Amino acid sequence: MQESESITVLATGGVIIDTNGQLRSDTPPHDEMHAAARVLWDRVAEQIRQQVTQQSFTTWFEPLEPVSLEGVCLLLKAPSSFISEWVLQHYQTLIESLLAEFLGQSAKFEFEHGNEADTPLPVETILAPSAKTEPVNRFDQPNARVRVNQPVFAPPVEQLAPIASNLNPNYTFDSFIRGESNNLAYAAAIAVANNPGGTRYNPLVVYGNVGLGKTHLVQAVGNHTSERYPDVRVYYTTSDRFTTEYIDAVQVKRINEFSNFYRSIELLIIDDVQFLAGKEKTQELFFHTFNELREKGKQIILTCDRPPKELKDIDDRLLNRLQWGLTTDIGAPELEMRLAILRQWAERDQVEIREEVLEFLASNVTTNIRELEGCFISLLSKASLTSTTLSVDLARDVLRQVARRTLPQLTIETIQNSVAKYFSIEPRMLADKTRRQEIVVARHVAMFLCTELTQHSLKTIGMHFGGRDHSTVIHARETVIDELKHDKALENRVTDIRRQLELMQ
Repeated sequence: MQESESITVLATGGVIIDTNGQLRSDTPPHDEMHAAARVLWDRVAEQIRQQVTQQSFTTWFEPLEPVSLEGVCLLLKAPSSFISEWVLQHYQTLIESLLAEFLGQSAKFEFEHGNEADTPLPVETILAPSAKTEPVNRFDQPNARVRVNQPVFAPPVEQLAPIASNLNPNYTFDSFIRGESNNLAYAAAIAVANNPGGTRYNPLVVYGNVGLGKTHLVQAVGNHTSERYPDVRVYYTTSDRFTTEYIDAVQVKRINEFSNFYRSIELLIIDDVQFLAGKEKTQELFFHTFNELREKGKQIILTCDRPPKELKDIDDRLLNRLQWGLTTDIGAPELEMRLAILRQWAERDQVEIREEVLEFLASNVTTNIRELEGCFISLLSKASLTSTTLSVDLARDVLRQVARRTLPQLTIETIQNSVAKYFSIEPRMLADKTRRQEIVVARHVAMFLCTELTQHSLKTIGMHFGGRDHSTVIHARETVIDELKHDKALENRVTDIRRQLELMQ
Protein backbone atom coordinates (compact mmCIF):
# COMPACT_ATOMS: atom_id res chain seq x y z
CA MET A 1 0.00 0.00 0.00
CA GLN A 2 1.45 3.41 -0.94
CA GLU A 3 1.95 5.93 1.89
CA SER A 4 0.26 8.66 -0.15
CA GLU A 5 -3.01 6.77 -0.22
CA SER A 6 -5.54 7.88 2.36
CA ILE A 7 -8.22 5.26 1.86
CA THR A 8 -8.71 1.97 0.08
CA VAL A 9 -12.15 0.81 -1.02
CA LEU A 10 -12.32 -2.98 -0.74
CA ALA A 11 -15.95 -3.61 -1.61
CA THR A 12 -18.83 -1.99 -3.38
CA GLY A 13 -20.70 -2.08 -0.08
CA GLY A 14 -18.69 0.95 1.06
CA VAL A 15 -16.07 -0.72 3.25
CA ILE A 16 -13.27 1.79 3.81
CA ILE A 17 -9.91 1.15 5.44
CA ASP A 18 -7.36 3.84 6.23
CA THR A 19 -3.61 3.67 5.67
CA ASN A 20 -3.11 2.14 9.12
CA GLY A 21 -5.31 -0.76 8.17
CA GLN A 22 -8.09 0.38 10.52
CA LEU A 23 -11.78 0.59 9.70
CA ARG A 24 -12.99 4.16 9.77
CA SER A 25 -15.37 5.24 12.49
CA ASP A 26 -18.32 4.51 10.23
CA THR A 27 -17.72 0.78 10.54
CA PRO A 28 -20.15 -0.98 8.16
CA PRO A 29 -22.84 -3.41 9.22
CA HIS A 30 -22.19 -7.15 9.27
CA ASP A 31 -23.20 -7.83 5.67
CA GLU A 32 -20.79 -5.19 4.42
CA MET A 33 -18.04 -6.60 6.62
CA HIS A 34 -18.67 -9.97 5.03
CA ALA A 35 -18.58 -8.41 1.56
CA ALA A 36 -15.25 -6.79 2.42
CA ALA A 37 -13.90 -10.10 3.67
CA ARG A 38 -15.03 -11.80 0.46
CA VAL A 39 -13.37 -9.24 -1.81
CA LEU A 40 -10.18 -9.28 0.22
CA TRP A 41 -9.99 -13.07 0.42
CA ASP A 42 -10.66 -13.44 -3.31
CA ARG A 43 -7.66 -11.24 -4.04
CA VAL A 44 -5.42 -13.00 -1.54
CA ALA A 45 -6.53 -16.45 -2.71
CA GLU A 46 -5.72 -15.56 -6.31
CA GLN A 47 -2.17 -14.68 -5.25
CA ILE A 48 -1.89 -17.91 -3.26
CA ARG A 49 -3.02 -19.94 -6.28
CA GLN A 50 0.01 -18.66 -8.19
CA GLN A 51 2.45 -19.71 -5.46
CA VAL A 52 1.31 -23.22 -4.53
CA THR A 53 0.49 -26.35 -6.52
CA GLN A 54 -3.05 -26.80 -7.79
CA GLN A 55 -3.52 -29.83 -5.55
CA SER A 56 -2.43 -27.89 -2.47
CA PHE A 57 -4.71 -25.00 -3.34
CA THR A 58 -7.68 -27.31 -3.89
CA THR A 59 -7.07 -29.17 -0.65
CA TRP A 60 -6.20 -26.40 1.80
CA PHE A 61 -7.53 -23.11 0.44
CA GLU A 62 -10.67 -23.76 -1.60
CA PRO A 63 -12.56 -25.04 1.48
CA LEU A 64 -11.87 -21.79 3.38
CA GLU A 65 -14.67 -19.24 3.56
CA PRO A 66 -14.28 -15.55 4.52
CA VAL A 67 -16.59 -14.57 7.40
CA SER A 68 -15.84 -10.94 8.19
CA LEU A 69 -13.17 -8.27 8.32
CA GLU A 70 -12.69 -6.93 11.84
CA GLY A 71 -10.21 -4.07 11.74
CA VAL A 72 -7.09 -5.58 10.22
CA CYS A 73 -8.07 -9.14 11.14
CA LEU A 74 -9.63 -11.35 8.48
CA LEU A 75 -11.87 -14.02 9.98
CA LEU A 76 -11.99 -17.27 7.99
CA LYS A 77 -14.11 -20.35 8.38
CA ALA A 78 -12.57 -23.80 7.87
CA PRO A 79 -14.52 -27.07 7.52
CA SER A 80 -12.26 -28.72 10.09
CA SER A 81 -9.69 -27.95 12.74
CA PHE A 82 -7.26 -30.21 10.92
CA ILE A 83 -7.39 -27.99 7.83
CA SER A 84 -7.13 -24.75 9.80
CA GLU A 85 -4.15 -25.96 11.81
CA TRP A 86 -2.45 -27.28 8.69
CA VAL A 87 -2.87 -23.87 7.05
CA LEU A 88 -1.53 -22.14 10.14
CA GLN A 89 1.49 -24.41 10.35
CA HIS A 90 2.43 -24.33 6.68
CA TYR A 91 1.00 -21.15 5.17
CA GLN A 92 0.57 -18.54 7.91
CA THR A 93 3.55 -16.46 6.79
CA LEU A 94 2.43 -16.52 3.16
CA ILE A 95 -1.14 -15.44 3.97
CA GLU A 96 -0.09 -12.68 6.35
CA SER A 97 2.42 -11.28 3.87
CA LEU A 98 -0.31 -11.09 1.23
CA LEU A 99 -2.80 -9.55 3.66
CA ALA A 100 -0.18 -6.94 4.55
CA GLU A 101 -0.24 -5.69 0.96
CA PHE A 102 -3.87 -4.65 1.51
CA LEU A 103 -4.14 -3.98 5.26
CA GLY A 104 -0.63 -3.04 6.33
CA GLN A 105 2.01 -4.84 8.36
CA SER A 106 -0.30 -5.38 11.35
CA ALA A 107 -2.64 -7.56 9.26
CA LYS A 108 -3.55 -10.96 10.64
CA PHE A 109 -6.18 -13.65 10.25
CA GLU A 110 -8.15 -16.00 12.48
CA PHE A 111 -10.21 -19.14 12.04
CA GLU A 112 -13.60 -20.10 13.36
CA HIS A 113 -15.31 -23.47 13.05
CA GLY A 114 -18.98 -24.31 12.85
CA ASN A 115 -21.68 -21.91 14.03
CA GLU A 116 -20.83 -19.04 16.35
CA ALA A 117 -23.62 -20.01 18.74
CA ASP A 118 -22.68 -22.54 21.38
CA THR A 119 -24.26 -25.85 20.51
CA PRO A 120 -23.94 -29.15 22.35
CA LEU A 121 -21.79 -31.81 20.74
CA PRO A 122 -24.05 -34.56 19.33
CA VAL A 123 -23.81 -37.87 21.14
CA GLU A 124 -22.84 -40.00 18.14
CA THR A 125 -19.50 -38.86 16.77
CA ILE A 126 -16.37 -40.36 15.29
CA LEU A 127 -14.27 -38.12 17.48
CA ALA A 128 -11.48 -39.65 19.52
CA PRO A 129 -12.17 -39.46 23.29
CA SER A 130 -9.11 -37.30 23.88
CA ALA A 131 -10.09 -34.60 21.39
CA LYS A 132 -10.57 -31.08 22.72
CA THR A 133 -13.53 -28.81 22.13
CA GLU A 134 -12.26 -25.68 23.85
CA PRO A 135 -10.45 -22.92 21.91
CA VAL A 136 -6.92 -23.97 21.01
CA ASN A 137 -3.80 -22.36 19.63
CA ARG A 138 -1.67 -25.42 19.15
CA PHE A 139 1.10 -23.64 17.31
CA ASP A 140 1.35 -20.71 19.71
CA GLN A 141 1.50 -18.14 16.94
CA PRO A 142 0.96 -14.52 18.03
CA ASN A 143 -1.00 -13.29 15.03
CA ALA A 144 -3.54 -16.07 14.68
CA ARG A 145 -5.93 -17.94 16.89
CA VAL A 146 -8.37 -20.77 16.27
CA ARG A 147 -11.94 -20.51 17.47
CA VAL A 148 -13.34 -23.98 17.91
CA ASN A 149 -16.99 -24.63 18.74
CA GLN A 150 -16.93 -28.15 17.32
CA PRO A 151 -13.96 -30.10 15.91
CA VAL A 152 -15.34 -30.69 12.43
CA PHE A 153 -12.39 -32.78 11.26
CA ALA A 154 -14.23 -35.59 12.98
CA PRO A 155 -17.85 -34.39 12.77
CA PRO A 156 -21.06 -36.25 13.64
CA VAL A 157 -21.68 -39.22 11.40
CA GLU A 158 -25.00 -37.70 10.33
CA GLN A 159 -23.39 -34.37 9.40
CA LEU A 160 -19.95 -35.11 7.97
CA ALA A 161 -18.25 -31.97 6.78
CA PRO A 162 -17.78 -31.65 3.02
CA ILE A 163 -14.27 -32.32 1.81
CA ALA A 164 -12.24 -31.49 -1.26
CA SER A 165 -12.05 -34.72 -3.27
CA ASN A 166 -8.79 -33.73 -5.05
CA LEU A 167 -10.25 -35.11 -8.29
CA ASN A 168 -9.33 -33.65 -11.66
CA PRO A 169 -12.67 -32.88 -13.37
CA ASN A 170 -11.11 -33.58 -16.77
CA TYR A 171 -10.52 -37.22 -15.87
CA THR A 172 -13.81 -38.79 -16.91
CA PHE A 173 -14.92 -42.00 -18.59
CA ASP A 174 -15.96 -39.99 -21.65
CA SER A 175 -12.42 -38.70 -22.15
CA PHE A 176 -10.81 -42.09 -21.49
CA ILE A 177 -9.91 -43.96 -24.70
CA ARG A 178 -10.59 -47.68 -24.56
CA GLY A 179 -8.57 -50.37 -26.29
CA GLU A 180 -7.45 -53.95 -25.94
CA SER A 181 -4.77 -52.88 -23.49
CA ASN A 182 -7.21 -51.47 -20.93
CA ASN A 183 -10.57 -53.13 -21.59
CA LEU A 184 -10.67 -55.21 -18.41
CA ALA A 185 -9.56 -52.34 -16.20
CA TYR A 186 -12.15 -50.07 -17.82
CA ALA A 187 -14.97 -52.58 -17.33
CA ALA A 188 -14.04 -53.08 -13.68
CA ALA A 189 -13.85 -49.33 -13.12
CA ILE A 190 -17.33 -48.84 -14.61
CA ALA A 191 -18.72 -51.57 -12.37
CA VAL A 192 -17.21 -50.00 -9.25
CA ALA A 193 -18.32 -46.48 -10.21
CA ASN A 194 -21.92 -47.65 -10.58
CA ASN A 195 -21.92 -49.57 -7.31
CA PRO A 196 -19.05 -48.48 -5.03
CA GLY A 197 -18.49 -51.01 -2.27
CA GLY A 198 -21.14 -53.30 -3.71
CA THR A 199 -19.03 -55.44 -6.04
CA ARG A 200 -16.44 -58.12 -5.49
CA TYR A 201 -13.85 -55.69 -6.81
CA ASN A 202 -12.83 -54.37 -3.40
CA PRO A 203 -10.11 -53.39 -3.45
CA LEU A 204 -9.78 -52.62 -7.13
CA VAL A 205 -6.05 -52.51 -7.91
CA VAL A 206 -4.95 -51.13 -11.29
CA TYR A 207 -1.28 -51.54 -12.17
CA GLY A 208 0.93 -50.68 -15.11
CA ASN A 209 3.89 -48.57 -16.19
CA VAL A 210 3.89 -44.78 -15.93
CA GLY A 211 1.92 -42.73 -18.41
CA LEU A 212 -0.63 -45.37 -19.41
CA GLY A 213 -3.75 -43.79 -17.89
CA LYS A 214 -4.06 -45.39 -14.45
CA THR A 215 -4.66 -42.10 -12.69
CA HIS A 216 -7.14 -40.99 -15.34
CA LEU A 217 -9.15 -44.19 -14.97
CA VAL A 218 -9.33 -44.31 -11.17
CA GLN A 219 -10.20 -40.62 -10.96
CA ALA A 220 -12.91 -41.21 -13.55
CA VAL A 221 -14.43 -43.63 -11.04
CA GLY A 222 -14.39 -40.90 -8.42
CA ASN A 223 -15.90 -38.28 -10.71
CA HIS A 224 -18.63 -40.63 -11.91
CA THR A 225 -19.46 -41.68 -8.36
CA SER A 226 -19.58 -38.08 -7.13
CA GLU A 227 -21.94 -37.16 -9.94
CA ARG A 228 -24.21 -40.16 -9.50
CA TYR A 229 -24.09 -40.28 -5.69
CA PRO A 230 -23.48 -36.70 -4.47
CA ASP A 231 -23.64 -37.74 -0.81
CA VAL A 232 -20.81 -40.28 -1.09
CA ARG A 233 -17.55 -39.00 0.41
CA VAL A 234 -14.92 -39.48 -2.32
CA TYR A 235 -11.27 -38.75 -1.70
CA TYR A 236 -8.24 -39.10 -3.98
CA THR A 237 -4.66 -38.94 -2.75
CA THR A 238 -1.24 -40.38 -3.43
CA SER A 239 0.75 -42.65 -1.16
CA ASP A 240 3.39 -39.93 -0.83
CA ARG A 241 0.83 -37.41 0.31
CA PHE A 242 -0.77 -39.94 2.65
CA THR A 243 2.64 -40.49 4.23
CA THR A 244 3.34 -36.76 4.53
CA GLU A 245 -0.03 -36.14 6.19
CA TYR A 246 0.60 -39.01 8.58
CA ILE A 247 3.98 -37.60 9.60
CA ASP A 248 2.49 -34.16 10.13
CA ALA A 249 -0.35 -35.63 12.18
CA VAL A 250 2.24 -37.34 14.39
CA GLN A 251 4.08 -34.07 14.87
CA VAL A 252 0.97 -32.17 15.95
CA LYS A 253 -0.38 -35.12 17.97
CA ARG A 254 -3.49 -35.50 15.80
CA ILE A 255 -3.19 -39.18 14.85
CA ASN A 256 -6.72 -39.99 16.04
CA GLU A 257 -8.28 -37.26 13.95
CA PHE A 258 -6.13 -38.14 10.95
CA SER A 259 -7.19 -41.79 11.23
CA ASN A 260 -10.85 -40.88 11.79
CA PHE A 261 -10.82 -38.68 8.72
CA TYR A 262 -9.64 -41.46 6.41
CA ARG A 263 -12.01 -43.96 8.01
CA SER A 264 -14.90 -41.62 7.21
CA ILE A 265 -14.19 -41.83 3.46
CA GLU A 266 -16.62 -43.98 1.46
CA LEU A 267 -14.62 -44.16 -1.77
CA LEU A 268 -10.89 -43.94 -1.11
CA ILE A 269 -8.52 -43.75 -4.09
CA ILE A 270 -4.77 -43.95 -3.43
CA ASP A 271 -2.30 -43.61 -6.28
CA ASP A 272 1.15 -45.27 -6.46
CA VAL A 273 0.99 -47.50 -3.39
CA GLN A 274 4.42 -48.87 -4.30
CA PHE A 275 5.86 -45.79 -2.58
CA LEU A 276 4.66 -47.12 0.78
CA ALA A 277 7.57 -49.56 0.56
CA GLY A 278 9.77 -49.45 3.64
CA LYS A 279 7.48 -47.06 5.55
CA GLU A 280 6.48 -49.43 8.33
CA LYS A 281 4.44 -47.08 10.50
CA THR A 282 2.53 -45.67 7.54
CA GLN A 283 1.84 -49.19 6.29
CA GLU A 284 0.52 -50.21 9.69
CA LEU A 285 -1.90 -47.29 9.87
CA PHE A 286 -3.03 -47.89 6.29
CA PHE A 287 -3.50 -51.59 7.07
CA HIS A 288 -5.93 -50.82 9.89
CA THR A 289 -7.68 -48.14 7.81
CA PHE A 290 -8.02 -50.62 4.95
CA ASN A 291 -9.55 -53.23 7.24
CA GLU A 292 -12.12 -50.89 8.72
CA LEU A 293 -13.18 -49.39 5.41
CA ARG A 294 -13.63 -52.77 3.78
CA GLU A 295 -15.48 -54.23 6.78
CA LYS A 296 -17.94 -51.33 6.56
CA GLY A 297 -18.48 -51.88 2.85
CA LYS A 298 -16.54 -48.79 1.76
CA GLN A 299 -14.78 -48.91 -1.62
CA ILE A 300 -10.98 -48.85 -1.96
CA ILE A 301 -9.17 -48.24 -5.27
CA LEU A 302 -5.40 -48.40 -5.58
CA THR A 303 -2.82 -48.06 -8.33
CA CYS A 304 0.76 -49.25 -8.51
CA ASP A 305 3.46 -49.80 -11.10
CA ARG A 306 3.49 -53.61 -10.86
CA PRO A 307 1.32 -56.48 -9.61
CA PRO A 308 0.91 -56.34 -5.80
CA LYS A 309 2.64 -59.70 -5.37
CA GLU A 310 5.80 -58.18 -6.88
CA LEU A 311 5.93 -55.20 -4.51
CA LYS A 312 8.99 -55.12 -2.26
CA ASP A 313 9.27 -54.01 1.38
CA ILE A 314 5.51 -54.14 1.91
CA ASP A 315 4.13 -55.90 4.99
CA ASP A 316 2.82 -59.38 4.16
CA ARG A 317 -0.52 -58.66 5.84
CA LEU A 318 -1.03 -55.60 3.67
CA LEU A 319 0.05 -57.44 0.54
CA ASN A 320 -2.52 -60.08 1.33
CA ARG A 321 -5.24 -57.41 1.62
CA LEU A 322 -4.26 -55.84 -1.68
CA GLN A 323 -5.03 -59.13 -3.42
CA TRP A 324 -8.47 -59.64 -1.90
CA GLY A 325 -10.41 -57.98 -4.69
CA LEU A 326 -9.60 -57.58 -8.37
CA THR A 327 -6.14 -56.84 -9.72
CA THR A 328 -6.04 -55.72 -13.35
CA ASP A 329 -3.43 -54.12 -15.53
CA ILE A 330 -3.27 -51.40 -18.13
CA GLY A 331 -0.82 -52.28 -20.87
CA ALA A 332 0.92 -50.26 -23.55
CA PRO A 333 -1.67 -48.86 -25.99
CA GLU A 334 -1.88 -50.52 -29.37
CA LEU A 335 -1.51 -48.50 -32.60
CA GLU A 336 -5.27 -48.11 -33.13
CA MET A 337 -5.70 -46.83 -29.60
CA ARG A 338 -2.84 -44.35 -29.95
CA LEU A 339 -4.39 -43.04 -33.14
CA ALA A 340 -7.78 -42.70 -31.46
CA ILE A 341 -6.19 -40.75 -28.60
CA LEU A 342 -4.43 -38.39 -31.02
CA ARG A 343 -7.64 -37.80 -32.97
CA GLN A 344 -9.47 -37.00 -29.73
CA TRP A 345 -6.80 -34.50 -28.74
CA ALA A 346 -6.93 -32.88 -32.17
CA GLU A 347 -10.70 -32.55 -31.89
CA ARG A 348 -10.42 -31.24 -28.35
CA ASP A 349 -7.93 -28.57 -29.39
CA GLN A 350 -9.84 -27.82 -32.60
CA VAL A 351 -6.88 -28.30 -34.90
CA GLU A 352 -6.76 -30.00 -38.26
CA ILE A 353 -3.89 -32.46 -38.62
CA ARG A 354 -3.41 -34.68 -41.63
CA GLU A 355 -3.81 -38.36 -40.96
CA GLU A 356 -0.24 -39.19 -42.00
CA VAL A 357 1.09 -36.88 -39.28
CA LEU A 358 -1.03 -38.61 -36.63
CA GLU A 359 0.05 -42.00 -37.97
CA PHE A 360 3.70 -40.96 -37.75
CA LEU A 361 3.37 -39.94 -34.09
CA ALA A 362 1.33 -43.01 -33.20
CA SER A 363 3.84 -45.31 -34.90
CA ASN A 364 6.88 -43.83 -33.20
CA VAL A 365 5.66 -43.15 -29.65
CA THR A 366 4.54 -46.61 -28.68
CA THR A 367 4.80 -47.21 -24.95
CA ASN A 368 3.68 -44.12 -23.06
CA ILE A 369 0.55 -41.99 -23.46
CA ARG A 370 2.11 -39.21 -21.41
CA GLU A 371 5.05 -39.01 -23.80
CA LEU A 372 2.65 -39.14 -26.73
CA GLU A 373 0.74 -36.16 -25.34
CA GLY A 374 3.97 -34.27 -24.73
CA CYS A 375 5.00 -34.75 -28.35
CA PHE A 376 1.53 -33.76 -29.55
CA ILE A 377 1.53 -30.54 -27.53
CA SER A 378 5.08 -29.72 -28.64
CA LEU A 379 4.10 -30.29 -32.25
CA LEU A 380 1.22 -27.82 -32.02
CA SER A 381 3.36 -25.29 -30.19
CA LYS A 382 6.22 -25.49 -32.65
CA ALA A 383 3.88 -25.17 -35.63
CA SER A 384 2.24 -22.12 -34.04
CA LEU A 385 5.43 -20.37 -32.99
CA THR A 386 7.21 -20.91 -36.30
CA SER A 387 4.10 -20.56 -38.52
CA THR A 388 4.98 -23.96 -39.96
CA THR A 389 2.61 -26.48 -41.49
CA LEU A 390 1.79 -29.51 -39.34
CA SER A 391 3.76 -32.07 -41.33
CA VAL A 392 5.56 -35.35 -40.87
CA ASP A 393 8.90 -33.50 -41.13
CA LEU A 394 7.90 -31.22 -38.27
CA ALA A 395 6.73 -34.21 -36.23
CA ARG A 396 10.07 -35.90 -36.87
CA ASP A 397 11.89 -32.84 -35.52
CA VAL A 398 9.68 -32.84 -32.43
CA LEU A 399 10.46 -36.48 -31.73
CA ARG A 400 14.16 -35.82 -31.94
CA GLN A 401 13.98 -32.80 -29.63
CA VAL A 402 11.22 -33.66 -27.17
CA ALA A 403 11.40 -37.43 -26.98
CA ARG A 404 15.17 -37.32 -27.61
CA ARG A 405 14.66 -40.19 -29.96
CA THR A 406 17.03 -41.07 -32.78
CA LEU A 407 14.84 -42.28 -35.58
CA PRO A 408 16.17 -45.14 -37.69
CA GLN A 409 17.48 -44.14 -41.08
CA LEU A 410 15.85 -45.63 -44.13
CA THR A 411 18.01 -48.04 -46.09
CA ILE A 412 17.95 -48.88 -49.76
CA GLU A 413 16.86 -52.41 -48.84
CA THR A 414 13.94 -51.11 -46.79
CA ILE A 415 12.75 -48.99 -49.71
CA GLN A 416 13.12 -51.88 -52.14
CA ASN A 417 11.12 -54.19 -49.88
CA SER A 418 8.33 -51.65 -49.43
CA VAL A 419 8.06 -50.91 -53.14
CA ALA A 420 8.12 -54.60 -54.03
CA LYS A 421 5.40 -55.34 -51.49
CA TYR A 422 3.24 -52.51 -52.81
CA PHE A 423 3.60 -53.72 -56.42
CA SER A 424 3.18 -57.37 -55.36
CA ILE A 425 6.51 -58.53 -56.72
CA GLU A 426 9.63 -60.11 -55.23
CA PRO A 427 12.29 -57.57 -54.12
CA ARG A 428 14.97 -59.40 -56.14
CA MET A 429 13.02 -58.63 -59.33
CA LEU A 430 13.95 -54.94 -58.98
CA ALA A 431 17.56 -55.90 -59.79
CA ASP A 432 16.67 -58.17 -62.71
CA LYS A 433 17.33 -57.27 -66.35
CA THR A 434 13.70 -57.81 -67.32
CA ARG A 435 11.89 -55.10 -69.29
CA ARG A 436 8.39 -56.05 -68.14
CA GLN A 437 6.44 -52.85 -67.78
CA GLU A 438 5.22 -53.37 -64.19
CA ILE A 439 8.77 -54.27 -63.06
CA VAL A 440 10.27 -51.23 -64.81
CA VAL A 441 7.74 -48.88 -63.16
CA ALA A 442 8.44 -50.41 -59.74
CA ARG A 443 12.20 -50.13 -60.29
CA HIS A 444 11.94 -46.49 -61.33
CA VAL A 445 9.79 -45.65 -58.28
CA ALA A 446 12.22 -47.44 -55.95
CA MET A 447 15.22 -45.60 -57.41
CA PHE A 448 13.38 -42.27 -57.20
CA LEU A 449 12.52 -42.83 -53.52
CA CYS A 450 16.09 -43.86 -52.76
CA THR A 451 17.33 -40.52 -54.12
CA GLU A 452 14.64 -38.68 -52.12
CA LEU A 453 14.82 -40.45 -48.77
CA THR A 454 18.44 -41.55 -48.34
CA GLN A 455 21.83 -39.87 -48.46
CA HIS A 456 23.40 -42.55 -50.65
CA SER A 457 25.21 -41.58 -53.83
CA LEU A 458 23.75 -42.35 -57.26
CA LYS A 459 26.48 -44.92 -57.76
CA THR A 460 25.65 -46.75 -54.54
CA ILE A 461 21.95 -46.76 -55.37
CA GLY A 462 22.67 -48.15 -58.83
CA MET A 463 24.81 -50.94 -57.36
CA HIS A 464 21.79 -52.11 -55.29
CA PHE A 465 19.71 -52.42 -58.45
CA GLY A 466 21.76 -55.08 -60.23
CA GLY A 467 24.94 -53.03 -60.63
CA ARG A 468 23.35 -50.38 -62.81
CA ASP A 469 25.19 -47.18 -63.71
CA HIS A 470 24.51 -43.85 -61.97
CA SER A 471 23.12 -42.50 -65.24
CA THR A 472 20.39 -45.15 -65.06
CA VAL A 473 19.39 -43.87 -61.62
CA ILE A 474 19.25 -40.30 -62.94
CA HIS A 475 17.07 -41.42 -65.85
CA ALA A 476 14.71 -43.31 -63.49
CA ARG A 477 14.42 -40.27 -61.22
CA GLU A 478 13.70 -37.85 -64.05
CA THR A 479 11.18 -40.25 -65.57
CA VAL A 480 9.21 -40.49 -62.34
CA ILE A 481 9.30 -36.72 -61.77
CA ASP A 482 7.96 -36.14 -65.27
CA GLU A 483 5.23 -38.81 -64.95
CA LEU A 484 4.07 -37.42 -61.59
CA LYS A 485 3.04 -34.20 -63.31
CA HIS A 486 0.18 -35.84 -65.20
CA ASP A 487 -0.22 -39.44 -63.94
CA LYS A 488 -2.55 -39.28 -60.93
CA ALA A 489 -2.45 -43.01 -60.37
CA LEU A 490 1.34 -43.00 -60.13
CA GLU A 491 1.21 -40.00 -57.83
CA ASN A 492 -1.11 -41.90 -55.46
CA ARG A 493 1.20 -44.92 -55.55
CA VAL A 494 4.28 -42.88 -54.69
CA THR A 495 2.42 -41.00 -51.94
CA ASP A 496 1.21 -44.24 -50.34
CA ILE A 497 4.65 -45.83 -50.40
CA ARG A 498 6.32 -42.66 -49.09
CA ARG A 499 3.84 -42.53 -46.19
CA GLN A 500 4.54 -46.15 -45.25
CA LEU A 501 8.29 -45.50 -45.36
CA GLU A 502 8.05 -42.32 -43.26
CA LEU A 503 6.20 -44.26 -40.57
CA MET A 504 9.19 -46.57 -40.34
CA GLN A 505 11.54 -43.72 -39.42
